[in-house]
Amino acid sequence: MRILNSICIIDDDPITVFGIKKILSNVVVCQTVSTYGNGKLAIDDIRFNIEKAGQVPQVIFLDINMPVMDGWQFLAEFIKLPIKEKVRINIITSSIDVADKERWEFYKTQSHHMITFNNKPIKKDEIGQITKVA
Repeated sequence: MRILNSICIIDDDPITVFGIKKILSNVVVCQTVSTYGNGKLAIDDIRFNIEKAGQVPQVIFLDINMPVMDGWQFLAEFIKLPIKEKVRINIITSSIDVADKERWEFYKTQSHHMITFNNKPIKKDEIGQITKVA
């Protein structure tokens, strides 16, 4: 099993969060798995952790349709942060909208982070691939 320090799940659907955590427990060993119901809670906590300890999650699972701050708004704020490490950001969505894929393509060019686009539901074999550190 792969060992990671920190994984962040940003999704307002508790069933999806439960499913990702369950599959993760069979694929990786992780010291910290943080969950957030919207992008605002996540970005605020990540900023706090950067200021306090200089730590960022190694892998992020990001839903794009959420209340308060959606995944795209979170991503726009996240890529502005002074993070030297390359973070793996897995967009996890049920969207089939072509515009969402186009936005993903745009953000991939705006950041040094590894950003992938994945459709829900995520399967165990996919989790193994998308939790590899960037």
